[in-house]
Amino acid sequence: MEQLTDLKTILHSKRANIYYLEKCRVMQKDGRVLYLSEAGKANQYWNIPIANTTVILLGIGTSITQAAIRMLASAGVLVGFCGGGGTPLLMANEVEWLTPQSEYRPTEYLQGWVGFWFDEDKRFIAARIFQQARINFLLTAWEKDRDLKSAGFNVSDSSIVAALDTFNTRMEQATTSSDLLLIEAELTKELYKYAARQTKQDFFSRDRNAADNANAFLNHGNYLAYGLGATTLWVLGIPHGFAVMHGKTRRGALVFDIADLIKDALILPWAFICAQENASEQAFRQQCLQAFASHKALDFMFNQVKTVALKTDWEEVSS
Repeated sequence: MEQLTDLKTILHSKRANIYYLEKCRVMQKDGRVLYLSEAGKANQYWNIPIANTTVILLGIGTSITQAAIRMLASAGVLVGFCGGGGTPLLMANEVEWLTPQSEYRPTEYLQGWVGFWFDEDKRFIAARIFQQARINFLLTAWEKDRDLKSAGFNVSDSSIVAALDTFNTRMEQATTSSDLLLIEAELTKELYKYAARQTKQDFFSRDRNAADNANAFLNHGNYLAYGLGATTLWVLGIPHGFAVMHGKTRRGALVFDIADLIKDALILPWAFICAQENASEQAFRQQCLQAFASHKALDFMFNQVKTVALKTDWEEVSS
């Protein structure tokens, strides 16, 4: 069996794989984690490279053995149970993960985080830093991604420039986290309109319970982003409840804060593009994972959380 030290040779921020599994049994066999699926009368085993995996989502018709959970925990893989197609994560509407137990995660990031978190002004500055980072990531990703450009997503488009100008103006005027939440929501609404127009889906309306592909893909992709956010926080040892925007009393709220760093830049455009192309859920998921890797989304999340956790000059609003 692989040793614990062997399983942690790949940093979480560099890991490449997120798995969504359904109608299968996950088990440990000969020192490996496998999933077993039935094809006709034959059983097929597939290996999961746990040392290079961040998150496993277990969908409908799945089961997992204690031995497999033990190996996944030893490799630091987060496990979530979800509905069909990757959404929703179960346990009501909260973000809930089975997180590996470890007493050897770093303490400096948690200590830095709680050092500012109880100060409302500093918490507001942290939220503002995340909002600025979110926009910078979107601009960088859309500018260099040829596939997004060919699909019509252009940061120089007049409607995008106008939306970001309005966003920046209102950001300077904001005084509370509630203001930031409203500004964020309105910008995302404008991005929905732009994406719908570019992909000729002008009648789109955001509805998490709707059955159309664009809404379904947005739900699915957002949960993939939540997995990356949860992984980032777990590895750095920061509890999910220490949110800076989504509410101090909402369980898992910091996961939403961190996931928002990349959702508009990557999940949003590809949800509309894949919906226009009538892609399958599997194809959309693969496209999201490719985008995460191409734009180093997990690295970006880690760096932003580290920057805020270790920030010392709280008089400055920008990172």
